[in-house]
Amino acid sequence: MSLGRWQWQRGESKQAVWAEFQRDAAAKPLGSRRLDDLPRFARIEVEGAFNGAHQFLLDNRSHQGKPGYEVLTPFRTAGGVLVLVNRGWVPFGGYRDQLPDVSAVPNESLRISGRIEDLPAAGLASGRAPPESGDRWPKVTSFPDRDELAAALGEKIDARILLLDAQVPGGYVRDWKPPGLDPSRHFSYAIQWWGFAVVLLVLYFGLNFRKVK
Repeated sequence: MSLGRWQWQRGESKQAVWAEFQRDAAAKPLGSRRLDDLPRFARIEVEGAFNGAHQFLLDNRSHQGKPGYEVLTPFRTAGGVLVLVNRGWVPFGGYRDQLPDVSAVPNESLRISGRIEDLPAAGLASGRAPPESGDRWPKVTSFPDRDELAAALGEKIDARILLLDAQVPGGYVRDWKPPGLDPSRHFSYAIQWWGFAVVLLVLYFGLNFRKVK
């Protein structure tokens, strides 16, 4: 019963997060503020230019059950702030030594919009890998933290990133969802635990109160 209640509470918590994520609020100009100063999932718009020469490929990212990478590209705002923009998902080509071509980056100054989000976090510490060393770009990394990305770029960055809106050009597959399981999965698990409790209760009375000849 306690496990069922725990799953139900997790479902309610996730439902609130999903509702906040899916709220279609108008994008507001970032201005001189930093991403870390704004609420998670806030939609913003910012003017600047991408740095296509220094990109990261976030490993262990899947879409519809297929393995691939998410492309993390630095974006220098008009105010001089460096923002990391997740431009979307690209499929794994089948060979680790043959990385996807993500060089198609707009060179001109442009205005982009997106939703503020935290960097993906690993469920297990063993799933983490910092950006590769050396001069090769893009750099493959798995669940990096802010300090590791900043060290590779050679300058300070925010801990949060920007999920590029689907309608903005210059990106890849962008089917953004909040991290973790769908709230309905947690509710389903809760009902299963309560079902197990009922079955055990029936078995208990059935085995301990039956008539003995």
